[in-house]
Amino acid sequence: MPQPKKKHSNCRQGKRRASNFTLSAVNTKKCPECGALTLPHHLCPACGAYKGRIVKKPKEKKKGKEKA
Repeated sequence: MPQPKKKHSNCRQGKRRASNFTLSAVNTKKCPECGALTLPHHLCPACGAYKGRIVKKPKEKKKGKEKA
């Protein structure tokens, strides 16, 4: 089997490897109930709706300690 005549540089090797390392943007959709952005096939974190019906009540934020 033939051998390469010259060594490929580290830069050229890195370019070849990096071509498959790109990240894609996160796919989101609008909730039909409240309009917040959610992941497909997941509950809406803002209102708890899934496929047009309320499945889970959203968590209420805890209030911090009040200063006197």
